[in-house]
Amino acid sequence: MRDKIVAGNWKMNLTKNEGLLLIEGVVNGVVNSDVKVILAPPFPFISDAVLGLSSSKIKVAAQNCHQEESGAFTGEVSAAMLRSFGAEYCIVGHSERREYLKEDDQLINRKIQRLISHGIIPIFCCGELLEERESDRQFEIVSDQIQSALQGFNKDELKNIIIAYEPVWAIGTGKTATPQQAQEMHAFIREKLSEVLSENAEEVSILYGGSVKPENARELFAQKDIDGGLIGGASLNAPDFLAIIQSF
Repeated sequence: MRDKIVAGNWKMNLTKNEGLLLIEGVVNGVVNSDVKVILAPPFPFISDAVLGLSSSKIKVAAQNCHQEESGAFTGEVSAAMLRSFGAEYCIVGHSERREYLKEDDQLINRKIQRLISHGIIPIFCCGELLEERESDRQFEIVSDQIQSALQGFNKDELKNIIIAYEPVWAIGTGKTATPQQAQEMHAFIREKLSEVLSENAEEVSILYGGSVKPENARELFAQKDIDGGLIGGASLNAPDFLAIIQSF
């Protein structure tokens, strides 16, 4: 059975004290849940998050890592550093890094390799832009992203990767993907994975990352191939984040 996962991506938000208060609220609200909960704070707070979550089952993810093992890369953070702080997951290929920092799938592939070598589980993001959706190229785009970013990994490595589908056109645009549109893409992604993993594709958790809120989470999570969410803004508020977790 696939893991049900809700991951909160804080992005570049919250001070240390605000983050600690959020962690406290989430820990107090997650009781006897069979949902795997992951929090992705900014780099400076990873150590505090690991410590604050040590008494719970909630895990910590980083929001990014550098593709090299070490070296003269001022301001960057390596997978080895993340592991030494206790991060067990790391987001790669997020739509904002693709857009603002021009990260491509070849670079993302190298980051995934580095994370796996240090025992960190990648949360790989993929998804199409508005113009790509409007020109009916969404399946082509996502297929290319998956094939390029996940090239060269064996079956054991692939089945442990978490995939997050982000319809970029449904994030902060006022447009909304219907649960049916989301399910259609998730089913397509699982079909692409099955070409490599066969029946093991059913073990891969595929998260939805298109403006999930307490109001739409239950219907989204009821879809056959949607195994949870990569949550942005709603993860900055403990009651909203907990409501999404409880939507399962």
